[in-house]
Amino acid sequence: MAQAPELSPERAKGNLPEEKGPGFPTSYRVGDVLIAPNVVLAPMEGVTDVVFRRLIRTIGGPGLTYTEFIASRGIVNGEERIWDMASFDEDERPIALQIYGREPDEMAEAARILEDSGATIIDINMGCPSKKVCKNSGGSGLMREPEHALEIVRAVRRAISIPLTVKMRSGFDHSIRNAPELARAFEQEGVQALTIHWRTRADAYGGERAVDKIAESVDAVDIPVIANGDIIDIPSARRMFEETGCAGVMLGRGAIRDPWAMLKIGQWLRGEDVIEVDASERERVLLLYYERIAEAIEKPDRVVGRMKMIVRHFADGVPHSKSMRKHLCRGQSRQDVIDRTRAYFDLYRAHEAGDERAFDAWLARLSE
Repeated sequence: MAQAPELSPERAKGNLPEEKGPGFPTSYRVGDVLIAPNVVLAPMEGVTDVVFRRLIRTIGGPGLTYTEFIASRGIVNGEERIWDMASFDEDERPIALQIYGREPDEMAEAARILEDSGATIIDINMGCPSKKVCKNSGGSGLMREPEHALEIVRAVRRAISIPLTVKMRSGFDHSIRNAPELARAFEQEGVQALTIHWRTRADAYGGERAVDKIAESVDAVDIPVIANGDIIDIPSARRMFEETGCAGVMLGRGAIRDPWAMLKIGQWLRGEDVIEVDASERERVLLLYYERIAEAIEKPDRVVGRMKMIVRHFADGVPHSKSMRKHLCRGQSRQDVIDRTRAYFDLYRAHEAGDERAFDAWLARLSE
């Protein structure tokens, strides 16, 4: 692979690596916390619970993981369901606990409580486009109220001694793409790293790719800026590093589609051989995830529902992916889904070994 162009001194400031792979950083620091590799698992509602994070750590790859975003009011009020979202394993460090809300004092108290619970980093959610979060001007809704956003940052910074970070979008909509201005202001208030998604809140999960505000933010501050948005593999990570000069990359949906993506990107950054994921490895990880789900969830119907949810993502990139999803999601019980999974991967291995007709009879039965 050709060597990437070197970053300009201005673009690289604050993001200098401790070691280098193919011309890009391989680590960064948030205060005194080393993030290595500089490949981060994004906070995702209903996905990045402790079970999914355990799976990702089993595979390897992320230098930092995030919890799902946590309602600050729920932490302050001691709500059991919210506290479950804030749970993490003792060996899961560094771990960022991301909080959202609108009231500065409430956000500060939640951050203080979570610091006491053992969080490595507290992150403020100013990037979530969810209506549930934004309707009360939390998440990316705060980007249209810069002064109020700063009040929250000040309050949280005063309340905790561990590193504080902010995750935001490029703006609220295309008339308010103010990430660079907020980045400067947040740095002055003691924020020690930023994650910026190239989309605006109005873009939701679509929009036309525009990473200019990430690059401008990198130039505007001396703290690490992590880039987020449609990073799914090595080529998309490389493109983001090249175009923005970011200190690291964050994967969201890309990590669900390919749980090995972060491992591959980290290996590439360090100049190592990149793992090749075959049918047996995919099967091993999917069955392991089934097992972890069953350990964590008591109700059988919820176990099966969660298994089917993740199947929809794990099917990306495999032969006859739509048929695979259809076949596995017809399972009526945990064991039925497991049996269907094993049957599919037996055919996948035969296909890998050169049997071009391995799936023929299976596909015919599915179409009946």
